[in-house]
Amino acid sequence: MPREEIKQKIMPFGEHLEELRRRLILALLGTVPILVLSLAFGRTALQFIVRPIQAALHRADLASVLQATSPLETFGSYLKVSLTITILVGLPWMLLQLWLFVAPGLYASEKRFAYLLAPMSMVLSILGMAFCYWVMLPVALAFFVNFGSTIAQPVVATAPLPAGVVLPVLPLLDADPTDPPEHGLWFNNELRELRYCVHGAGEGGGDVRPVIVGVPLVSASAIAQQYRVSEYVGFLLSMSIAFALAFQMPVVVLLLGWANIITPAVMRKYRRHAIFACAAAAAIITPTPDPFNMFLLAGPLYALYEVGLLLLRVLPASLVAEGFGGWKGLSRILRRRPKTAESDAGDQ
Repeated sequence: MPREEIKQKIMPFGEHLEELRRRLILALLGTVPILVLSLAFGRTALQFIVRPIQAALHRADLASVLQATSPLETFGSYLKVSLTITILVGLPWMLLQLWLFVAPGLYASEKRFAYLLAPMSMVLSILGMAFCYWVMLPVALAFFVNFGSTIAQPVVATAPLPAGVVLPVLPLLDADPTDPPEHGLWFNNELRELRYCVHGAGEGGGDVRPVIVGVPLVSASAIAQQYRVSEYVGFLLSMSIAFALAFQMPVVVLLLGWANIITPAVMRKYRRHAIFACAAAAAIITPTPDPFNMFLLAGPLYALYEVGLLLLRVLPASLVAEGFGGWKGLSRILRRRPKTAESDAGDQ
């Protein structure tokens, strides 16, 4: 870089602080509308988060409700979810402000690495959290719920009915009736609840909604599984962060390769070690000790390892530094010949 351009890039320390202060203010102001929207849709987001545990409890014939043991617990979980959404959605804006502060001091070749890694890391984080919610979480919750419901089941004695005793038979419904009669009693199979109509619809000649109360009925078990909403939300958020970090495997591989710490030849040579490392990482990250969940995560982790190896081969540091934008750059990547065994040995 010419000396004149270097002088233009140099800023006094006070101007650096003022620029940093301006970027921080813009980053915080940009998240305010996101926070408002997150608070507006926080209840819907909380319902979306608790849906997997409700489904797991329902499949185990347990009450699909969560507990709140303090007046502020549900509201605190709502705030935690809203703030998490604000951070996740506002993270690109905050990173943009950080980039605008740092970018003037970088060379054009250094900026190209950030242009490649930042979107890749964001996409991988989203994939990791989606994999956690739709794949790993239902399996983990099913394991925990079924494990707790099968421990020390009570032995219930049976005997013939006494003479003259007739058991009442309640109607089994998949949904509440539209206009239940007053003092009507039925069992809601979808909610696993015994439902009772205190006041029927249209009482007193007016169009009044019926007042229905219910009590959940669960299968016999020595351990009552009643999860707290705050603990479940914290559990899910911790799992999501762990999976988002675990899915950064291709980014880590590219950084190590560009720093000449590893090479594609070394990665191919130690594939077996990589498989063992992915299995060990999966055993640490997964909340359940069963092998099925471990292999369910170890497979995608090793696939990401191979993706990182492929990206390192087609995107070496020299090519990224030169620039590979547009169709011209794509054709240059496709024209690159794969390395032979001799060239791979030379890399070592």
